[in-house]
Amino acid sequence: MRTQTLVALVFAGLLAVGCDSSTTTNTVVLSPLPAPDSLGSVSLNRAIELHWADNAFRSAPSRFEWYTVYSTSYNLDTGVCGATWEIEGTTVAPEFLAGALTNGVPRCYTTTAIATDGSESDRSPLWQDTPRPDARNVLVYADGTNLALSGFRFWDDVNGNGTGESNELGLVQSGASTDVDFMIHRNADSSLSIVPVFTGTSVRFYGAGPVADLTSIDFAPASGYGRSALLAMPGYGYVFEIVDGPNPTYGAVRVTHVGRQYLILDWSVQTDPGNPELQLHGGSVVAAPSGSIVSASK
Repeated sequence: MRTQTLVALVFAGLLAVGCDSSTTTNTVVLSPLPAPDSLGSVSLNRAIELHWADNAFRSAPSRFEWYTVYSTSYNLDTGVCGATWEIEGTTVAPEFLAGALTNGVPRCYTTTAIATDGSESDRSPLWQDTPRPDARNVLVYADGTNLALSGFRFWDDVNGNGTGESNELGLVQSGASTDVDFMIHRNADSSLSIVPVFTGTSVRFYGAGPVADLTSIDFAPASGYGRSALLAMPGYGYVFEIVDGPNPTYGAVRVTHVGRQYLILDWSVQTDPGNPELQLHGGSVVAAPSGSIVSASK
């Protein structure tokens, strides 16, 4: 990415035409396209998918050249974007994938429209989002079948650097460990339950019924968590609040299969403490937007 200060590309083309001993100067008056009306996003693993209103193109298709996407830092605590903007890239479509990002680090985004005469529109509304890890089809045994593989831990920051690394995330461990976030217990009727284990972990259902996909669990609720075991049911979503410091972290699970010996689940976790965004984009139409609009930058 190339670093630059975000400015409007306003310039005048001066055409010098020689005729005898006189010179005629023509000033080209530029006409920027309208700024994109909206901007939204979906949190991915080490990436953010951005999409916006295509009104700039629709306003003058013959004058439209491309969109430019910018990003800067974002302070989640103050709700303020940084001052140094970087060009993420350009695209002719009203969508863009910002990749090679660090999970758990918020970014602020905006986009502009470039016309064929070189003029740049005003910025779209500012938008912030945070990438986070996820995974699909993880098998966790019931305690009565394989206790050593009946526990699940969203994140174990082994090296204490505050960054969710691949060997620290989505760990299937012993259900006897007091450090796992939850374990799978087989009930007397052979049904399976999700049981919070770590003292700081609590859980709640996401919604009142099945969810179409893990993508449907886009934002951790602010309340409603408890320590009671919840019945594991195919298609249902579960959100976990994990308090192990001044700010909680959040994880999500969607159960895809429940047997008598094990279950299979999809999971996501937000490694930025206090950040409730849990959205995963699986390439399906059920993906819901994540992130939020930002009112101002510094």
